[in-house]
Amino acid sequence: MRINRALVTAGLALALTAGTVTSAAPTSPTAHEAVRFELPEPTGPHPVGSTELHLVDRDRPDPWVAGRDRELMVSVWYPAHSAHGYPRQPYLRPGAARYLDESGSYGLARPGEVDWAGVVTGAASGAPADDRGRRPVVLYSPGGGSVRTLGTSMAMELASRGYVVVTMDHTYETYPVEFPDGRVETAKDPGTPGRTKKAVDVRIRDTRFVLDQLAALRDGRNPDAEGRRLPRGLGRALDLGQIGMYGHSAGGLTAAETMRMDRRIDAGINLDGTLQNSDTDFFPVAREGLDRPFMLMGKENQTHLNKPSWQSFWDHSTGWKRDLSLEGAGHFSYTDTQSFVPVLDETLDIPAQRREEYIGTVDPEGSLAAQRAYIPAFFEQHLRGRPQELLDGPSLAHPEVRFIQ
Repeated sequence: MRINRALVTAGLALALTAGTVTSAAPTSPTAHEAVRFELPEPTGPHPVGSTELHLVDRDRPDPWVAGRDRELMVSVWYPAHSAHGYPRQPYLRPGAARYLDESGSYGLARPGEVDWAGVVTGAASGAPADDRGRRPVVLYSPGGGSVRTLGTSMAMELASRGYVVVTMDHTYETYPVEFPDGRVETAKDPGTPGRTKKAVDVRIRDTRFVLDQLAALRDGRNPDAEGRRLPRGLGRALDLGQIGMYGHSAGGLTAAETMRMDRRIDAGINLDGTLQNSDTDFFPVAREGLDRPFMLMGKENQTHLNKPSWQSFWDHSTGWKRDLSLEGAGHFSYTDTQSFVPVLDETLDIPAQRREEYIGTVDPEGSLAAQRAYIPAFFEQHLRGRPQELLDGPSLAHPEVRFIQ
C-alpha cells in the first residue's frame, strides 16, 4: 500500500475553518519507544459497548469513484448491559493505524514514534446493549479530511450517559477509512474547485442514508453489508423519535445543513465549523436559519459576533440557540487531539507552534471538562426534556467557556 504522506499530514488541515498546519514532522534528537496514549475514561453511569457497521447504499453511485455503490463505515457506541468478558474496542483498525503511522501521524511524529495500533478505547467490543428502554440517538460527523475516530472520546462520554451515538466516516473525503476486508481508502481529488460544496452535499446524503439504516436496525434487520453479528439488543435500544446530531468543523456544517433538510433530527451542535464557502457564498442554512434547537461552540475568534455566516445563521434562526466560546482553544480542541497531543508532546517534544495550531493554549483538562459538561447538557435538555441550568449562563466551574449569547 503506497502512502501519500503529504495527503494524510494535511488531513486535519482540510477541516473547513482550520488554520494552516505545516507538514513536516517534528524532529527528535534520540530514538524513543513508540508512544501509546489512553483516552480519558467516560464519566457516565453506564458501561459502554461498541460495534461497527459497513453500510452500502445500492441506490446511489459513489460520487467520488466511478463504478461503485456508495459505501460507508460507521461506529455505534451505546450503553451496554454488561462489559464483563468482552475485549476493548481498538481505537483504529490495523490498516488505518499503519497508514496513519507511516504518513507521519498528522505531522505530529515520525513513522514508528506513535503506537496507533496499540491504542484501545474504554468500550467493550460487541457487548450486549442495555435495551431496558429505548435510548436517544446522536449522530457525529467529523471535520473535512478527518476520520470518525477523532470523535471517539465524546461518543463514549455520551454513550456512558445513556445515548446511542453513531460516528460516521465520509468515504473518499475523510481518511484513512478501513473496511472489513482490510481495504484502506483515502481522499479523492482534494483541493479541487467546487469540492467543498460537493462534499457537503455528499455528507448530507450519507447522514440521511445512515438514519434509514438505523430504522432498519430498529425494525430487526441487520444493515451490515457482511451480515456480521450485531450486539444483542442493539436495535431495541434505538429511539429514533429523539435524534440529535453534532459535528466538528465541516461536520458541524453537515449537522446544520442536514437538520435544515431532514426533520428527523431534533437538535444539533456545530463545533467550530464555518457555514460559508467564501466571503460572500453562504450555505443555505446560514441564510435561512433553523427552527429547532441548535448550539454554536467555537474558539474565541469564531462566534456569531465576528463570523458573518454564524451571524446570518443566528439572525435567521427562530429555535432555541446558544453561542459558546471555548477561550484559548484551537480548532482541534473539539476532537481527541485535545487529549492525545499533550501526551505525545511529553515524549516527542512537539514544537510549541504546532501544538498551538492544533489545540491552542487552553488548559487541556479544563477544555475536556467543559465539553463533557456542555455537549451532554444540550442533548439532555433538548432530546430528553430535562432543563439544564448550565445552559442558562456562565459557570464558575468552567471559566474556559464564555457565553456569547
